[in-house]
Amino acid sequence: MKRRVRAAIAAAVLVLAATGCAGKATEPYEDADRGKQNTEPADTITFPDGFSNVATKCDHGNRVYVIFKADATYGSIDVVPNAKGC
Repeated sequence: MKRRVRAAIAAAVLVLAATGCAGKATEPYEDADRGKQNTEPADTITFPDGFSNVATKCDHGNRVYVIFKADATYGSIDVVPNAKGC
């Protein structure tokens, strides 16, 4: 009896893996279209050790500031709309 139950479970797992999960991996990405890319370098401001650094860049007339510290997994972002010089 145990062999039949194990065989049935194994067969069900194989069927699910072959149909449901495998088909999902081959679907094309449904991402939104992308517009222009701003690949120009950002201006960076580096501070002494112990303080966060800043990168800034203009994007569509807005000034974008990104505050980061080395390779840390945290940071913050701020956008100044309609900034002068952008």
